[in-house]
Amino acid sequence: MSMVSDLEVILRDVEKPGRYTGGEWNSVVKDWASTPVKVALAYPDTYEIGMSNLGLMILYDILNRQPDILCERVYAPWLDMEARLREARLPLYSLETRHALTDFDIVGISLPYELNYTNALTILSLGGLAPLAAERRAEDPLVIAGGSGAYNPEPMAAFFDLFVIGEGEEVLLELVRLYADWKQSGGAAGPRPKADFLRQAARIGGIYVPSFYAAEYDAEGRLRRTVPLVPEAPARVVKRVVPALPPPPTRLIVPYIQAVHDRAMLEIQRGCTQGCRFCQASTIYRPVRERTVDEIVRAADEMLLATGHEEISLVSLSSSDHSHIEEVVRALAERCAPRGVSISLPSLRADAFSVRLAEMVQTTRKTGLTFAPEAGSQRLRDAINKKVSEEDLLRTAEAAFSTGWNRIKLYFMVGQPTETDEDVEAIVDLVKKVVAVGRRHRGGRAQVSVSVATFVPKPHTPFQWEPLVDDETLRRRLEILRRGLRVKGVEFSWHDPGTTLLEAALSRGDRRVADVIYRAWQLGARFDAWGDAYRPEAWEQAWRECGLSPEFYGRRPRDREEALPWDHIDIGVRKEFLWREAERCRAAMPTPDCREGCVGCGVNATLPLAGGTALCP
Repeated sequence: MSMVSDLEVILRDVEKPGRYTGGEWNSVVKDWASTPVKVALAYPDTYEIGMSNLGLMILYDILNRQPDILCERVYAPWLDMEARLREARLPLYSLETRHALTDFDIVGISLPYELNYTNALTILSLGGLAPLAAERRAEDPLVIAGGSGAYNPEPMAAFFDLFVIGEGEEVLLELVRLYADWKQSGGAAGPRPKADFLRQAARIGGIYVPSFYAAEYDAEGRLRRTVPLVPEAPARVVKRVVPALPPPPTRLIVPYIQAVHDRAMLEIQRGCTQGCRFCQASTIYRPVRERTVDEIVRAADEMLLATGHEEISLVSLSSSDHSHIEEVVRALAERCAPRGVSISLPSLRADAFSVRLAEMVQTTRKTGLTFAPEAGSQRLRDAINKKVSEEDLLRTAEAAFSTGWNRIKLYFMVGQPTETDEDVEAIVDLVKKVVAVGRRHRGGRAQVSVSVATFVPKPHTPFQWEPLVDDETLRRRLEILRRGLRVKGVEFSWHDPGTTLLEAALSRGDRRVADVIYRAWQLGARFDAWGDAYRPEAWEQAWRECGLSPEFYGRRPRDREEALPWDHIDIGVRKEFLWREAERCRAAMPTPDCREGCVGCGVNATLPLAGGTALCP
C-alpha cells in the first residue's frame, strides 16, 4: 500500500483527523522538485494550538516569499496518531506535501513552553531523525530551534544543531541563505561534515551552537561557567532584534478545524514597557516597537479579505499601551462594524480607559472583560511591579458593570516572592469588592471569574534567583482561596500545580537536564502540559535514573555570584539591572514604566542600531 492509502486508513481511526490532512486555505504548496531549499517548521503541540501561534505564521510567510525556498508545517500528533503512525511504520509528515522530515534540508522547531519539550523529541523521532544531535547522520537535515524556550537553551542543547536566539525575521533568512550556499558548494562530493557549516553559522549574530561550548561544574554540582571551545563561538550570544517590525503576514492559513484562537491575528506592537518583575516576555522582547495606525488598518483590510475571518485580534503584550490605540480601535471599528467583523483586545490594563476601548469594539453583545491584577494587596503588587491599584480595579469594574457588562475575569498568581498568607487573603477581599460593584449595577447577573496560577521563576527576569514555593505553602494558600471565594457570583479555577515543579526545573535547568528529558520521553512522557496525558511516574523515574533532582533546579534559591545556565545568552537587559529589580522587590519599591523615562535596563547600550542609534525611544 502507498503512504496515501495507508494514511486514509489511519485517519479513520484517530481523533480529529482534520489535524493531519493539510490543504487549508492560504497554505502554500510549491513545486518540490524545482525549489532548491526545503524547510519544515514544526510546533510541538497539537494542530489547533500550533495554528494559533503567530510567530510560526510570520516565519512561514517570510520563507515562502522567497522563490528559491519552500516552507511547510508539522505539528505534534496526538497520542493516538503517534501510535498509529508507529504501528504502520509511517513517518510524521509535512501538511503541505506529506514529505517526511528527512526529506527537508532544515527542520526548525519552536520551543514556546517547557512542558512541550518532550513533544519536540516525538516530532524528530517520528520524522525519521534521531532525537540526539550527536547520533544523527551527516546527510540528515540541519535541526534548529527558536522561540522563548531558546533563551535558556541548555536543557535542550543535546537535541539541536543550533539555536536562533531572539527574533527570527532576519536571522532565519541569513541562516537559510548560508545553508543554501554551503549545500551548493558541496557539489557531487556527497554529505560534508556538518561541523564545517556550524562554524560558519556561529559567526551569524544570534546563532548559538551548543556543541561549541562546554559546561563546567563545581564539587557540589553547581555550574561554574559555560565556555566556548572554538574561535567562531562568541563568549556571549547576543539576541537578534528587528529594529522595526516588518509588514505582518496577511494571508494567514485558515484551519480546517477550530483553533484555540480562531480569528485573524494582527500584531500591533512588540514588547512591553510595564516591567512586571515576574514576566519573562517583558524582558526578552524589549525594546517596544509599534506599528503605525495606517499600517495596522491596511493590514487588517488585507487580512480579513484573505481569510474571511469574522473576528480580528489586536495582538500585543499590552494592547492599551500602544501610543495610538484609541485611533487604531476607532479606525478599525468604523471599517469592521459594517462587515459584521468583531475586534478583540486580548491584553488590557485594569483601568477605565481600557473599558472605553472595549466599549468601542463591543458594540453589540457585551461578553466579558479580562484583567490581571496578579496580586491582592498593594504591597505585593508594588513588589512585583504590577502597576495597578485597588482603586484602579474598582473604577474599572464600575465602568464595566455600569455600561452593560455582566462578567469580569481576573487573573492572579500565588507563590510570588515575598508573598504572605495575608497577601492571598487580600485576593479574597478584592474579589468580594468587585462582586459588590457588579451587584450594584447588574444585580444577580454580575459574574466574576477568578483564575489563579502558581508563580514559576523564569530565566532573564528579576526573579530568576528565587525558589519555587514549597508544596505545603502552596496547598495552604490555595485553600485560603477555595474557602474565601465560595461567594455567589464568583467562579474560581486554578491551574493544577502538579506540573509546576517540572516546569520550574526545566525552565532553570542546565544541559545535564537533557538526559532527564530524553529518558522521560523514552518512558512515555508526552504532552506534559495536558492533564490527561501527563505521566509523573515517567519523570520521577527519569530524574532518579539520571541522578538529578527537580528540587535542585526548581526550589533552590540562587545567590548573586552563582553562574546561571543562561548567562552566556545576552538578551540586552543587564544582569545587574535584574538584580537591582530583585532588591527593589524585597523593599516593595515599584519601578516606573519605561515610557516615563529610561530605567537603565541596558537595552540601549547592548542592542544599538547601525550608527549607534538607540532602539528605545
